[in-house]
Amino acid sequence: MPRPHDPGNGRRAGRVKLGGVGRARRREAIGLVLPSLLPVLVFSVAPLVVGILLAFTDARLVRSPEYQFVGVDNFTRLFDNSFFWESFRIGMVWAVSVTLLQLVAAMGLALLLNSDLRLQGLTRVLALIPWAMPPVVVAIMWRMIYSPNAGPLNAFLGAVGLPDSINWLGNFDTALPAVIVVGVWLGMPQTTVTLLAGLQQIPTELYEAASMDGANALRRFTSVTIPSLRPIVTSITSLNFIWNFNSFSLVYVLTEGGPGGKTMLPMLFTYLEAFKNRNIGYAAAMGVVLVAVVVILLAFYLWSQFREEKEK
Repeated sequence: MPRPHDPGNGRRAGRVKLGGVGRARRREAIGLVLPSLLPVLVFSVAPLVVGILLAFTDARLVRSPEYQFVGVDNFTRLFDNSFFWESFRIGMVWAVSVTLLQLVAAMGLALLLNSDLRLQGLTRVLALIPWAMPPVVVAIMWRMIYSPNAGPLNAFLGAVGLPDSINWLGNFDTALPAVIVVGVWLGMPQTTVTLLAGLQQIPTELYEAASMDGANALRRFTSVTIPSLRPIVTSITSLNFIWNFNSFSLVYVLTEGGPGGKTMLPMLFTYLEAFKNRNIGYAAAMGVVLVAVVVILLAFYLWSQFREEKEK
């Protein structure tokens, strides 16, 4: 006698089949993500964990390291270290100045490259040259430009009747501004490309409608361009600030933190404490503080992005 058909059996079989497909897809996704996740775990997460652990020890960079757990002693010393907080202040001045000047210069260049220029393709390639150069090469090139004896900058100043013996990187008053100029020159192309891509996505109908309403060029820029680019400006400015705050190689090659610590950025201060003074535990505590600052900045950036998406 045939058994009556049970609809529940079919549903259960379908769920089993779908469950098997879901597990297969999850395994496939893990297999695709794992090769890229392993380097992150090995080269980023693991050193971060080790650094946090070292921050609570008296570790030193010696041939036969022996260190003990010291609790929060390194952080206590750090909060009383005026030199570190001065480097932190200089780092904030550097990061804010470079980020804002990069944005202003990149906006002007992006507007220019978005217009109907002759040899537009060549102009865009030339604008990207600083982006294609390693920071160390850029630093060496600008050291030659700033050279007080044979640098082209002083030679030009002398040719127009201005003082031509300025030690740009060795003077207390000019060292930080000179380094900021190099930072702006190096990072401007990336911001320019991002803003240029945003400009090309703005519908021309918006500009035409604004023109028909009698808006001049400045009014079109403030009423159409800026609102349309606001999400891009927020993103690139936040990321640029984080990258600039973490700068190391450019300033290290240019000045090594001199003169008199006037260009001593926090990352450079931490590096010198670790590999010159050999205080690995103390330097790790500095690194933990800097990581905490970057995490706070990143959280603010993600929060602003989430708020903008929610408003849309």
